[in-house]
Amino acid sequence: MYSASDLRKGLKVEIDGHPWLITNYTFTKPGKGQSIYKCKMRNMITGTGMERSFRSGDKIGKPNLFEKKMAFSYIDVENYVFMDLETYEEVRMSEESLGNAKFFISEDMEVNILFFNDTPVEVDLPTFIVKPIARTEPGARGDTATNVVKPAWIEGDFEIAVPIFINEGDMVKIDTRTGEYVERVNLKK
Repeated sequence: MYSASDLRKGLKVEIDGHPWLITNYTFTKPGKGQSIYKCKMRNMITGTGMERSFRSGDKIGKPNLFEKKMAFSYIDVENYVFMDLETYEEVRMSEESLGNAKFFISEDMEVNILFFNDTPVEVDLPTFIVKPIARTEPGARGDTATNVVKPAWIEGDFEIAVPIFINEGDMVKIDTRTGEYVERVNLKK
């Protein structure tokens, strides 16, 4: 069990039998009485949000979470199928539960999957991935101002902002936490 003083942004707690991720947290100490811990939380299974306040003496459940290293295998109609690297068991996750991670997953990619009571709830991708630009407009010649960006799309129709010198077919490094362009990658050696 967690006490209210353990609460912080990023902590995973269990409330009413569901795992919740604390996305925002504020602490107030009124002149009299107990401290108040106000939390904004996101349900790790359904994605719904809620706000809840806790007093300094409150106890909050610790969820039964564990991580397993798996590899992405294929897409089965509406589910993404991952394979356990040791037992070869398959785990299916819906497109909705993956969120933006579905745009960054590629075949045979090794990921860590977070389970809550044997149900997959979250995919932890590598921090950076390399993907080709599927389509973008050509950059305007003579536009040499710094930090000029244009829209570009990777496979799956995920839009990122890239510098004007990036063209279709270029390989780019993307930060999977934010979905932002990092740098152009030259794979020729």
